[in-house]
Amino acid sequence: MSEVVTRERHDGIAIVTVDSPPVNALSAAVRRGILENVNAAVADPEVQAIVLTCAGRTFIAGADITEFGKPPQPPALNDVIAALENSPKPTIAAIHGTALGGGLEVALGCHFRVAVKEAKLGLPEVKLGLLPGAGGTQRLPRAVGPELAVQMIVGGNPIGAAEALKHGLISEIVEGPASGGEAFARKVLAEKLPARRLRDDDSKLAAARADRSIFTNAVAAMTKKARGLEAPFACADAIGAAIDLPFEEGLKKEREGFMKLVVSDQSKAQRYAFFAEREAAKVDGVPDGTKPRPVSRVAIIGAGTMGGGIAMSFANAGIPVTLIETGKEQLDRGMGIMQKNYEATAARGGIPADAPAKRMGLITGMVGLDNVKDADLIIEAVFETMAVKKEVFTALDAYAKPGAVLASNTSYLNVDDIAATTKRPQDVLGMHFFSPANVMKLCEIVRGAKTAPDALLTAVSIAKKIAKVPVVVGVCDGFVGNRMLAARSKQSEKLLFEGAPPQQVDAVVTKFGMPMGPFAMGDLAGLDIGWRSRKDRGIKSEIADALCEAGRFGQKTGKGYYKYEAGSRSPLPDPEVETLINDTLTKLGLKRREVSDEEILERMMYPMINEGARILEENIAARPSDIDVVWLYGYGWPIYRGGPMHYADGVGLKHIAERLSYYAKATNDPSLEPSPLLKKLAAEGKTFASLGQPNKAAA
Repeated sequence: MSEVVTRERHDGIAIVTVDSPPVNALSAAVRRGILENVNAAVADPEVQAIVLTCAGRTFIAGADITEFGKPPQPPALNDVIAALENSPKPTIAAIHGTALGGGLEVALGCHFRVAVKEAKLGLPEVKLGLLPGAGGTQRLPRAVGPELAVQMIVGGNPIGAAEALKHGLISEIVEGPASGGEAFARKVLAEKLPARRLRDDDSKLAAARADRSIFTNAVAAMTKKARGLEAPFACADAIGAAIDLPFEEGLKKEREGFMKLVVSDQSKAQRYAFFAEREAAKVDGVPDGTKPRPVSRVAIIGAGTMGGGIAMSFANAGIPVTLIETGKEQLDRGMGIMQKNYEATAARGGIPADAPAKRMGLITGMVGLDNVKDADLIIEAVFETMAVKKEVFTALDAYAKPGAVLASNTSYLNVDDIAATTKRPQDVLGMHFFSPANVMKLCEIVRGAKTAPDALLTAVSIAKKIAKVPVVVGVCDGFVGNRMLAARSKQSEKLLFEGAPPQQVDAVVTKFGMPMGPFAMGDLAGLDIGWRSRKDRGIKSEIADALCEAGRFGQKTGKGYYKYEAGSRSPLPDPEVETLINDTLTKLGLKRREVSDEEILERMMYPMINEGARILEENIAARPSDIDVVWLYGYGWPIYRGGPMHYADGVGLKHIAERLSYYAKATNDPSLEPSPLLKKLAAEGKTFASLGQPNKAAA
């Protein structure tokens, strides 16, 4: 018998327990162990009912996705589920922790399900570019009805035990999984409750069969934001098969959909992203046994847009925050904006009605830097100029307690230069949040030359606690994300001078899957910011400067690269911009040419990839996958393309290197020449992924 699955008999009840840390994933050994023990319990004449439960912190949390792409090992998950479903003796799944993916599919094969009140149940395969492949799309609609099934499968959203009980997914909420499952099994036997095989019960499909709009409306609501993704629509088709077809035919349809998705580029990219996020949490170059410093209170300096958003992130996680400003007026304004944001979220049902008061209660507004004295972590979120930041960090020496971690929310500036202003450079690092900081998941953790290992781990650990995805990066201008974005921005500007209108460039970028193109993004951020910065540095950008000189600062003035109707954020092409560009090019003696969409795409993406290669050469990022995580969670890179470095591997590095060389010559821009690393990998026929994990970077 299996070592990871055991069986005990308690007065006629067989307790089958999966014990395969950390999450009881459905590896071949677990599948085999469940099947062997269920069959043995069925064959045992003294067993009257079978309870399937798990040891450790969770029920079966899903399939073992490391087996994807490898030759299948018996038994198949469907065979395990069939053994539970076809058992002549009642089968009960006793759930704690999370029953996700294949774990919930196993539970759906049981005749009954019970769960502890904290349990979560879901089928989130869509987030890996897949659909449930072991009957989940056929059994769940029969358990809870098609509407909730669409939310759980197409949306990938798990539900709690209370909702599961309300909709019939579980029969009872119990105190403990094993003991509760056993007590429920005795109830089944005592009350002679009929075993319910979901495959035979179509009662909850009747309404959708009579009125198809119940299903189609639910699908429309859940796929509104699924632009470019294949899996949500494949999931919907499979649920539709449960409504339209007999169970076995629906099961066959589901399997066809799963097999198509599992070999698709989209699912491969989404599974890659899943592992990349977990790899990013591994910090290279930290001695074994290093522990993060304890953090019980955080201070944030600056109550503007970024400071307020960061404060909300900590309050959302239940961590007390002191928010500090130089004056009461600025502080009151910042506190008021946070209050309004929370109230708006509560009004639309995003958080409970009592959450705004609770979360604001964790944020204490204070005037004066001396109020950082009790903080274990201090995050500076003041204006993005070196002089202001140095002034703050110099002052912190006098007020911050010994051992406090001092973090700058800089998006570009040199963290080592900031650290040099203090007497404790070992405590200084960067924590670059992305706007809006209470929403965006990425946090670039910038390791300075003198940053202590335990300070670094403190930043990584606290970022996870506030539901951010931390990526450790090294010191350079713009770090990873903004440095690569600068390479794209340079090309987008050059394309304007060559004849591509803003709307064509943006259309190519959004068709690729990015949420916004560079010119719409400029309008959103405000064109005057870059204009003032250029003037300070004595730099010209004739087209952008001309727009600003004409009062076109972007959305805030109702016109920038685009025009915006009153109350609307939708960019509309503007003939005035076309005229302005033509006039500017005429003054400069430049002629417009037709620029193909293919060229635009290559010049938007390939220079960023080239910059990513330079970042790896300079050890600014530890792994190519870390660069991808930065772009997935900080810049809206489409998840189904896996990140710029993963995308590059799919396109082929040889092709990218050749095209970059071509554009370097064609546009007289030597910065486009392939980096030494890109050239080397291309010549050897290798990929960025071949560099391995990690790249000894950012160490």
